[in-house]
Amino acid sequence: MAFISHHFDIEMVVVFGILGNIVSFFVYLAPLPTFRRIYKKKSTEGFQAIPYIVALFSAMLTLYYGLLKPDGFWLITINTIGILIESVYILLFMIYAPKDAKKFTAKLLVLLNGAAFGTIILTTLTFFEGPDRITIVGWICAVFSVCVFVAPLSIMRLVIRTKSVEFMPLSLSFFLTICAVMWFFYGVLADDYFVATPNVLGFSFGIVQMVLYMIYKDKNKHGILPIVSIDVEMQVDKHVVPSTAKIDSEFAEDDLKKTAKIDSEMPEDGTKMNEQNAEPAEHQEVVVSVVISTDHDGKEPQVHCNTKLSVEY
Repeated sequence: MAFISHHFDIEMVVVFGILGNIVSFFVYLAPLPTFRRIYKKKSTEGFQAIPYIVALFSAMLTLYYGLLKPDGFWLITINTIGILIESVYILLFMIYAPKDAKKFTAKLLVLLNGAAFGTIILTTLTFFEGPDRITIVGWICAVFSVCVFVAPLSIMRLVIRTKSVEFMPLSLSFFLTICAVMWFFYGVLADDYFVATPNVLGFSFGIVQMVLYMIYKDKNKHGILPIVSIDVEMQVDKHVVPSTAKIDSEFAEDDLKKTAKIDSEMPEDGTKMNEQNAEPAEHQEVVVSVVISTDHDGKEPQVHCNTKLSVEY
């Protein structure tokens, strides 16, 4: 009877290992629309690489843990795939990101995926052996998994504050919840509580996210939209000074100020005024036109604003 029960447990470990791999694969593919958009627009549009760097580190760490375990095959397969997919995401980000974002991403990669991961491997291989090494790496994986599962708290706070689910799609929350369920049962049946325990937290947060989605899905259809471009046009005494700035370019506020000051003392006929002979203007009229374009589901709604300022000397 004990033999039958043990054999059944082994079969169920295989079943949940396969299901965990399948669902995790779809979770890894969830950011594809984001990177398709980045590729089409040749711009990262304010997106950050931090989630993908953290996901890469998590996959590397779990792969190392799976390699140490005698029965870690299902951990090895999915995390190898995860490392490849996350690496492609980060590569695309590095291609289209602004210069400062590239520098920050490169530093984070070196520190987390290079130095930190290298230190873990070097320390565990040098000072620990056999089961102790597996236990230490298992604890590290469990603690890091808890940190990853806690990360969506900031997104849930944003949803409650803005009453919008713009940045918390239901499909991702659903697959993350199912993924946590599969790996929880895998860990329980395989007597691997370093895998099972963190996924209790993952399942709980997944349920909360889906409840929040149902509450706020119709509250605000647009939420906070990313700004694609800002077009500013200043008119000083009927002399037009245009300026266009893209959000993801290296645009400084000082550049706009400099542009706005160009030929601000031009007369109506467009000729240059002699500064020595020019009399100070008693009255000057400034008109500022601002057009802010946002992007929502491929559409670009615009917000127009005209302001007239009158300056007296």
